[in-house]
Amino acid sequence: MRAPACPGLVSHPASRGFTLIELLVVVAIIAVLASLVLPALAAARAKSARVACLSQLHQLGLGFALYLGDQQDHLPDRRDLKLSLGYRPWTDWPPSDPRGGWTFEALAQSGGGAGMCPALVHRPLGQAIQVLQTVSSNGIRQSTGFWLWRFDRADAVVPLDNFWNKTPESALEDFRASLLNSTTPPPDGLSAVELAVDPYFPRTIPAVSAALSGQSAHRGGRNRLMLDGSAAWFRDNRLN
Repeated sequence: MRAPACPGLVSHPASRGFTLIELLVVVAIIAVLASLVLPALAAARAKSARVACLSQLHQLGLGFALYLGDQQDHLPDRRDLKLSLGYRPWTDWPPSDPRGGWTFEALAQSGGGAGMCPALVHRPLGQAIQVLQTVSSNGIRQSTGFWLWRFDRADAVVPLDNFWNKTPESALEDFRASLLNSTTPPPDGLSAVELAVDPYFPRTIPAVSAALSGQSAHRGGRNRLMLDGSAAWFRDNRLN
């Protein structure tokens, strides 16, 4: 004889687990969401690094401005530091040695030297010998990855396109003179003359090694500090 049901108890159907098709649908939805979110996160990180890099260039520009104020409006002349840190023109690219390690000592009393772009810190490009320069200044080891093209030579006689010990205005005039027989148009003012920049290796220059071709600190362009102290992002289609 069947026992009577206990009063107050409600029977429930047996719980059913997910089917394989349902699990596959969930996995597919997660994959689609990830494909949408991860590129956005990567883009946000890249933009953050670019902004932080630009801030460092602004700081370097301030260091130069303070130095000019202390030195009767003359830019540094530390070719001795350039040589002592291992001046080494390259056989490929860049054709000279624009690394800025000398700025740590030269600008020590004016806000410090050219640091390292955050986008390069954990990348192989940041360790390339054409990019990284580590120096000891006041007992502190510091690294730089910025280039200063107008301080890239250490000749006994300062070349026209270099700025050692020149005022910004005389540097501009000499730079214009250096372009007289060039297809490059002369700059129309201090705001059009580059002082410091992220390292970059254009695809269009044959001398650039295959391993570095198209690489830069930031995708598709570079941050630049100009002679008037302004700094901005510059798109460069020669870069990846």
